[in-house]
Amino acid sequence: MSSHPRRRAAAPATDLDDVDRRIVACLTEDGRMSVNELAARVGVSRATAYARLDRLRSEGVITGFTAVVDPARVGYGLAALILVNVEQNEWRAARDELLHLPGVEYLAFTSGGFDMVALVRASSIEELRDVILERLHGATHVRSTQTVFVLDEQRRTLPLP
Repeated sequence: MSSHPRRRAAAPATDLDDVDRRIVACLTEDGRMSVNELAARVGVSRATAYARLDRLRSEGVITGFTAVVDPARVGYGLAALILVNVEQNEWRAARDELLHLPGVEYLAFTSGGFDMVALVRASSIEELRDVILERLHGATHVRSTQTVFVLDEQRRTLPLP
């Protein structure tokens, strides 16, 4: 599981000026960039870069720094999106229960035919089978599921609005 904090209800957007946007763009590209290099790339003093970075972190715009890892290279070569319906009055408990399943990388509430979607990664079909048939179907608040295998993945960083 990720060390990122859980997201709460959407907070109001923070007003970002051009300097803030350039800082975020640079750090999105390379989160290990030194403040000196960041300041040079953005075109501000080192003190300004530090102050802006501190403010962006304190306001929750930047929530952490992490390495991007290829799941297949570290043993999670199989991925599935699992669509889940839960007991409506128990959605919080269901969320907490599903977040603790092995291999759950991402969990979101959804609209439409299913209440939630989970991205689950596993090292083998047997491991995924056990997560779905034993752990997920045995979960107290889960009513039904549908599993969709991920055949190929592409990621991109969204530009700032």
